[in-house]
Amino acid sequence: MPLYEHVLLARQDVTSQQVETMIDTYKGVIEQNGGRLEKIEMWGVKSLAYRIKKNRKAHFALLNIDAPPAAIAEMERQMQISEDVLRFMTVRVEDLDSEPSAMMQKRDRDDRKDRERGRRRDDDGFGGGGGFGGGERPERGDRPERSFGGEG
Repeated sequence: MPLYEHVLLARQDVTSQQVETMIDTYKGVIEQNGGRLEKIEMWGVKSLAYRIKKNRKAHFALLNIDAPPAAIAEMERQMQISEDVLRFMTVRVEDLDSEPSAMMQKRDRDDRKDRERGRRRDDDGFGGGGGFGGGERPERGDRPERSFGGEG
C-alpha cells in the first residue's frame, strides 16, 4: 500500500483531548478502508505565519499512514466538512520515518536547554518583568539633551 505523511491543523480553541478524539475518528476511517496509522505525533499549539479563518494559532499533528488512496480521499473529505480543521496536507512518501520528526526533535532539544538553564518552558526567555533586557535600565546621565525645536 502507498505510504503518506499527513499534517493536520486544528482550531486553537479546541482542547487537546478534542484534537485526539478527531484523530481517533480519522484513524477509524483509515482502518475501515483497509489502512493503518503507523505513527501519530502531537506537536501542540503553534503560531501560524498568517491568520487562517480568523485563527492566529493552531493545534498541529502529524500522522504517518499506510493506506490505499480511497482511504486517504475519504479522510480528507471528512476533514473538509469539519469546522475544527483549519488546514491539512497529505504527501505521498517512499518510506515512513520511524524516528521522531524534526519538530519533535526540536522540542526535545529545547526542553533540554530549558532544564539546563533551570527555567520553565513557558518562560519567554527575555528575563521577565515585561522588558526585553530583564534588568534595571542604565542611568541616562551621560546622554546629551535632545532638542525637538525647529533649529537646524
